[in-house]
Amino acid sequence: MTTTAPAVTSTPTTWSTKNKVGLGIAIFYALTNLPSAFMPTPNGEDGPPVAILWVCTVLAAVALVAGIMAWRTGSRPAARLTAASLIVVTLTSLPAFFVDVPAALKVLVAAGVVVTVVFTVLIFSPAKRG
Repeated sequence: MTTTAPAVTSTPTTWSTKNKVGLGIAIFYALTNLPSAFMPTPNGEDGPPVAILWVCTVLAAVALVAGIMAWRTGSRPAARLTAASLIVVTLTSLPAFFVDVPAALKVLVAAGVVVTVVFTVLIFSPAKRG
């Protein structure tokens, strides 16, 4: 006689206020990065290659959909995909610290890094026990 273990299904997470704030910030950050590919660097100025801008736009779209899905369904994998996508988007902006760009742009990149750290910590904080 063969017995099999019952299938393990993941139950939806009940998000804490911290988790919801983190997801909300992540969704907003994804929205702000969505139009990247449609605002290329003007000729003669330093800026990211068009391919990087397209990668950022696609990853922002993935993060937006995953973030909304995580919020609505309580899916931890969707929340992880949201954070991972936006972390990669933020990593693509880090070269701005090492090239000659205006200080205001460096401040925006630094703010993006801080926002990414904040929403990542909030998303991954323990959820309510359900």
